[in-house]
Amino acid sequence: MKYSVITFGCRVNQADSLGFEEELRAAGAESVASQSADVVIVNTCSVTATSDQGARQTIRRIARDNPSARIVVTGCYATRRPDEVAALSNVVQVVSNDDKPRMMSLVRLKSDSTYVSDQRRDENGPCGATIQPGVAGRTAFTLRVQTGCAEPCSYCIIPSTRGRPRSVPLQDLLREVERIAASGFKEIALTGVHLGSYGRDLDSPSSLIQLLRHLSSWSEKASAERVLFRISSLEPMDCTREIVDLVATSPAFAPHFHLPLQHASNRVLSAMRRPYPIEYYSALVDDIRARLPQASIGSDIIVGFPGETDDDFEQLVSYLEASPLTHLHVFPYSDRPGTAASLMNGKVQGAAIRERGRKVREIGQRLTQRFHDSQVGTTHRALTLEDGSLVVTGNYQKLRIPPGLPRNQWVVIRITSHDDGELLRG
Repeated sequence: MKYSVITFGCRVNQADSLGFEEELRAAGAESVASQSADVVIVNTCSVTATSDQGARQTIRRIARDNPSARIVVTGCYATRRPDEVAALSNVVQVVSNDDKPRMMSLVRLKSDSTYVSDQRRDENGPCGATIQPGVAGRTAFTLRVQTGCAEPCSYCIIPSTRGRPRSVPLQDLLREVERIAASGFKEIALTGVHLGSYGRDLDSPSSLIQLLRHLSSWSEKASAERVLFRISSLEPMDCTREIVDLVATSPAFAPHFHLPLQHASNRVLSAMRRPYPIEYYSALVDDIRARLPQASIGSDIIVGFPGETDDDFEQLVSYLEASPLTHLHVFPYSDRPGTAASLMNGKVQGAAIRERGRKVREIGQRLTQRFHDSQVGTTHRALTLEDGSLVVTGNYQKLRIPPGLPRNQWVVIRITSHDDGELLRG
């Protein structure tokens, strides 16, 4: 059987899709472009109305370009609007997020109605299947350590589409890290819907810092040169001083943080139900910059939240311009039915939202330019990607180097420009 997996949205979805691919390949299926696939799995996002629209457009395009394709849709949009998704052309199955762990046993993928695989998949990932660097274009492995969220952010639909927080037990994760490393991966991105809540729900409660300390110890025993761990998006209130200290002192972790701010007006943060003021966030990222001068620090920003005034927006602009952040993901506010924000008064006009988004994206470009300027002349360990002529550094800069090396090899480079690096040691 020929298959294709198309993924929208967050790293958690990327991790889920990687699990689907492992099981499909273990069952003998072949990965191809969606135009040639017998089965296409579309893993959707629903964080904004644009996310929903993008999924619908992709499903319609697949059905148009490949009329015989059997389309299976999962993810947050499929969970939130299953009937709407099921009505789209060629969709043969809609699988909720809760049922993702049983995807391969739920979905009849062959035309003769037999299952591709009878193996069961629990929330800890595939059982016995393996995938190697380079498969589906991936050099790093995205490992989901938990799913679900109980935070009450007023704009977010994800708690209703992902459910309560559920963590993977520590020992299961350590075994999975061993398996991933044995498959040849040298970078592992740790991700979760609410990553900072890791371990709180377990029968034997744990925490993210405990997990990170175990991974640091494992890395020391296995050789720190072997695997680099990258921490995915982390809520500011969960990024403790202990975590910052560990990242600053352990070679097992990339000097890379992604800390969603969402806004810099305390009035708007309160309306968003974000559990910190701008003063807390500012002190946190200033501390990270002081402890790790070369760290990349990304953030998410929402513009046009209901009730956002010109003064609120100016507070956001003023903070961002002077901040140590290195890159921004900008989200124009989008009503999500079922959220508290969708019922709020003071909705900002679409034209104003678009203009505010444009201004913040321009600030983000300047912040990234400033960071890249500061890194010229510095030396980094980096991992080769694609055909070996592209590398990614621990602080998440992607640079071109002379060709000739294979993918997935550690090298040492000196940054010579925003886009290029000099190979010092391969």
